[in-house]
Amino acid sequence: MTHDRMNALEVHNVSVAYGGGRLALRQATLEVQGGSVCGLVGMNGAGKSTLFKTVMGFLPPLRGTVQVFGQPVNRAQKAGLIAYVPQSEDVDWNFPVSVREVVMMGRQGKMGWLRRPSAADHGLVEESLERVGMGAFAERQIGELSGGQRKRAFLARALAQEGRLLLLDEPFGGVDVGTSEAIIALMGELRREGRSMLVSTHDLGTLESFCDEVALIADRTVLLYGPTGAVLTAENLAHTFGGRSPLHAAPTSRPEARP
Repeated sequence: MTHDRMNALEVHNVSVAYGGGRLALRQATLEVQGGSVCGLVGMNGAGKSTLFKTVMGFLPPLRGTVQVFGQPVNRAQKAGLIAYVPQSEDVDWNFPVSVREVVMMGRQGKMGWLRRPSAADHGLVEESLERVGMGAFAERQIGELSGGQRKRAFLARALAQEGRLLLLDEPFGGVDVGTSEAIIALMGELRREGRSMLVSTHDLGTLESFCDEVALIADRTVLLYGPTGAVLTAENLAHTFGGRSPLHAAPTSRPEARP
C-alpha cells in the first residue's frame, strides 16, 4: 500500500468526554491528505490537544471514528504509523534520562520482545539526532536542555519512530527563531519524503510557509478545514478566535472546505 496516495488521517464525527461527562471534543470531522502538512489552529482550550490524544489512542471516542491510513487507531499504533511530539508541559523534565535514551524510546515498538536495541536501532537514533542538530547533546540529561533543544530532542524521537503520520503539538512554543526555522525546514524535508503532518500552532504568521491545508478549531469542534489559502482568511480567523463573522472558504479543486 502506498501511504502517501490516500488520506493519512480521517476523523469523522468524533466526540470525546473527560471524567464527569464534560465534552472535550464534539462531533469533530477532519481529513489530512497523505504527504501533506495540515495546520491545526485555535485558542487554548479549543480542543487541539484532545484531538491529538484521541488520534494517538490515549482517549477513546464516545462516538465517531478515527482512521490512520485507513486503519483503526489501535492497528495503526501497532503498525508504527503514528509519531507524536508533545507540548513541553506534558513532559517530566526531571526524569533521569539522557537525550539519546529519549530518542531510543522511539524505537521500542520496533524492537523484539526482549526490548534490546539492535545495531540498526542505534544507527537510526544517531541519524535522527544528527538530523535535528542534537548529536553533540546526546548524553545530556533532558532537563538540562533549552526549550529549543528539548523540542529538537522530541522531534528526533519522532523521526526514530519512523511514523508516517506525525502529530506536532505546538512545536514552535518556547523556541527561538533559529529553531522555528529549522523545524519548518525539517517538515519540508519530511513532506518531500512522503510523510504527513498535523501541526497545532499559534504562529499564524508562518502557516502559509509550510502548510498545505489548515483546520480551524473552536468550542471543542473543527469548524472548517481545507486548502490554506481558502481557509486562512480574516473572517474565518475572527470567528475562530472569538469574532462573530461567518465562515467562508473559496471553491477549490479538492473537496470543498467543510463546516
